[in-house]
Amino acid sequence: MPTYNFSAGPAVMPKPVIDQIQAELPSFQDSGMSIMEISHRSQLFEQVINDAEQDLRDLMQIPNNYRVLFFQGGGTLQFTAAPLNLATAHHHIGLLDSGHWASRAADEARRVATQVDILATGTDNHFTALPQLQGPVDQNLDYVHLTTNNTIEGTMYTKLPDTGHVPLVADMSSNFLGQPYNVTDFGMIFAGAQKNLGPAGLTIVIVRDDLIGHAKNLPSMLDYQLFAEKQSMFNTPPVFAIYAAGLVLKWLKAQGGLAAMAQRNQEKAARLYDFLDQSQLFNNPVIPSDRSTMNVPFMTGDPALDAQFIAGATDQGLLNLKGHRLVGGMRASLYNAMPLAGVDALVDYLATFEATHAKGVLN
Repeated sequence: MPTYNFSAGPAVMPKPVIDQIQAELPSFQDSGMSIMEISHRSQLFEQVINDAEQDLRDLMQIPNNYRVLFFQGGGTLQFTAAPLNLATAHHHIGLLDSGHWASRAADEARRVATQVDILATGTDNHFTALPQLQGPVDQNLDYVHLTTNNTIEGTMYTKLPDTGHVPLVADMSSNFLGQPYNVTDFGMIFAGAQKNLGPAGLTIVIVRDDLIGHAKNLPSMLDYQLFAEKQSMFNTPPVFAIYAAGLVLKWLKAQGGLAAMAQRNQEKAARLYDFLDQSQLFNNPVIPSDRSTMNVPFMTGDPALDAQFIAGATDQGLLNLKGHRLVGGMRASLYNAMPLAGVDALVDYLATFEATHAKGVLN
């Protein structure tokens, strides 16, 4: 029986990439050393990190005036690094509060003496719809923070807010490389790798040249200018995570690039949403126009029945469907490496479970 991993992260990776890692692990490029053993200063790794950057630039069409930086610390560290590096003129940012991770970003910015204006919030509708700007943005803000995909709440921005001349800083962690965006619409993009790009331990920062180098006396491990000058090699980078991410980037190219992946992701999500919308037992609370193609929360409304569904799904090889504790119910994450067959298997089990349980619940 096949198994399908619907975890929100660390998440499913492409099988060909896993197979290649397994084959190369004892001796990387016939060096006699594992990728986990080679020096980050070696020519072998220099090729790995340079290829990863170039493949990412190709896939996202990143212009030359943007730096690609490889960090550790997860996307959460960038909640601190972004205001320290970019909020240097007024120490004042705006933020669209679209859920848990946007709220966390606001909290961390405030910890480093940055004023945060909540420009719009989804609290009134329990984050089942995306907050939208209702007027022009104060042009004295250093930047506006946006979470493009809300992993917990299951919402995703496809149309970006108009912030005028104020740079848009995007936490793209959970739809990075799964939904195409124009890089030049942002001053900065950051993303943890463990959703669509590779194993945990790596964070990508893509930042426009003119926005960095203004902060003084930053901790070295948070300094974008220093990392740009050192080509992300100020200290030992996460060698294995960069190597694995590089393999995923090559796999994405072989699949036809981001437009092709987005089309597949939309097809996968549509199959699940179509079932949920006609279901008499399960429901998705998000308004259709704001639904994520990456993370789909759903529930029955009965926690005991949800738990029964999750246990049965696990027995069927449908893994990690338990919803986040803040939302409850279930959540299916449909990242790039999730095959359509996995979604079909989930929909089949949903239908079987509903046929067995819906009558008693509805009566």
